[in-house]
Amino acid sequence: MTIPKKRVPDVSAASDVRRGRGRPQARSDDETRALILDAARREFTASGYAATNMESVARQAGVSTKTLYRLIPNKAALFEAMITDRIDRFASVVRLRACEGGDIETALREALLVCGELILDGDVIALQRMILSESDKFPDIAETFYHKAIKRTESTLASWLHTQQKRGLIAIDDAEAAAGMLLGMLAFQPQRAVMFGRAPAPNREEIERRAQACAKLFLAGCGR
Repeated sequence: MTIPKKRVPDVSAASDVRRGRGRPQARSDDETRALILDAARREFTASGYAATNMESVARQAGVSTKTLYRLIPNKAALFEAMITDRIDRFASVVRLRACEGGDIETALREALLVCGELILDGDVIALQRMILSESDKFPDIAETFYHKAIKRTESTLASWLHTQQKRGLIAIDDAEAAAGMLLGMLAFQPQRAVMFGRAPAPNREEIERRAQACAKLFLAGCGR
């Protein structure tokens, strides 16, 4: 009778498996915060301010409510952080797109394109619609959006225009006023059409055409 040999486990292979199954690397707070703000954007737009709560945002983001409250203390702060994050990214892009050489028309068109992609984004317009509908009950959200989004967008473009003025590429008396006029010319008509359900949000090609037309018209009066 042959006695079968006792099987010796492959210790090295087992240790390799254990090493490969190590705990996944934890996300940084910045990465987690980005997930939370994206989830908040979806929740506020889809459900409105009153119906959105911290727990639903945490579920959407795939994080615990404990983590959410550690990074952002309450719903008002979450709303403000969501607005500020979007505008911060917009402002950084506009600052980077300086005018090269003397081609002010191309530079202005590109700056207006970035503005248009922000202002005429379908989610941004839906968010504004929500703010207008709930601002009677929650006046703070209208105040936050006005100062953190509308005024900062104007100021960012005004700063860009002021830089071109100092370089002698355009002639304007008031950069803030000029920025407001430019943004109105760029966004007022299509934005209202979307808000009143008369048209879909414009695509990038449509925004680019409008930015080019606005740049030409503006420089016909202010260009040097």
